[in-house]
Amino acid sequence: MGEPSGIGGELALMAWTQPKPAIPRYFIIDSVSRLRSISQRLEMNVPVVEIDDPRQVTEAFGHGLPVLDVGFDVDGVPGVPSPENANAVCASIELAVQYCLDGAAHAMTTNPIQKDTLYDAGFSYPGHTEYIAELSGGHFPVMMLASPMLRVVPIMVHQSLSSSIRDLSEATIIAKARIAETAMQNDFGFARPRMAIAGLNPHAGENGNLGTEETDIIEPAINSLLQDGYDVVGPIPPDALFMPRMRETYDVAICQYHDQALIPIKALDVDNAVNVTLGLPIVRTSPDHGTALSIAGTGTANPQSFIAALKLAEQMANSRNVRQAD
Repeated sequence: MGEPSGIGGELALMAWTQPKPAIPRYFIIDSVSRLRSISQRLEMNVPVVEIDDPRQVTEAFGHGLPVLDVGFDVDGVPGVPSPENANAVCASIELAVQYCLDGAAHAMTTNPIQKDTLYDAGFSYPGHTEYIAELSGGHFPVMMLASPMLRVVPIMVHQSLSSSIRDLSEATIIAKARIAETAMQNDFGFARPRMAIAGLNPHAGENGNLGTEETDIIEPAINSLLQDGYDVVGPIPPDALFMPRMRETYDVAICQYHDQALIPIKALDVDNAVNVTLGLPIVRTSPDHGTALSIAGTGTANPQSFIAALKLAEQMANSRNVRQAD
């Protein structure tokens, strides 16, 4: 359900109004009374159907938004997060992971959380991703942003630019590229995915004259991947990597730090961009935006990224099932 004071509940209700069967069948783990209140207050006219088992979704989805109650009283004042809701937020995540691990659900889509509020309540993980990775067996999670126009994987994620450069390593590039290739095969259906790896410095270092990270770290990582049979090119100058003709030459771009990956995809296709976690035994997607506290409760949120996250989750789950059947 994400942060109860954000736009997550509104998005889930809005998405249900889309034409069927263009949208996957889904249910939300949330407070039944909270969602009924949102639907009524914003005059959405979306029926809320309480379920107690994911197997009831098939029948319930045609009658309204299926909701499996999270089991906590949730006081979600729009725009005003409260640490008192932290237990409900975490329980929603835990239940979703368990349903996916048990096979009761094919995939999970997470609404955005308000991290600082969870931290105030004692939450010890950096965010959803690390928590889900721990719950699903302690796997090494890799972040991807995906849209019909572009797929990007940042090597260094939520840390400062200076620490990202300091911590960049050959081993991390290799590990994340390998996970990305496996996911591109299993979850996206590419038999032999083409990976392009970005340089870190302007002109990809200009042979060491504008920085040595390419020669010392990135090129050795690429050479190791090539020796292992991966279809990979680079390091490519970052200012050339996302030009239209260049984007046609690869299936996923491996970028060195957070903004190098996220700025181009948000500039190109923000409404259809989806946050995907690779390397897990379950499929997990998320809208590529935050809790939007400033517009929560107004009914003006755009559900497009949430809908895209649902659709991509279904596509990935189907691709994974086909791959496993083969």
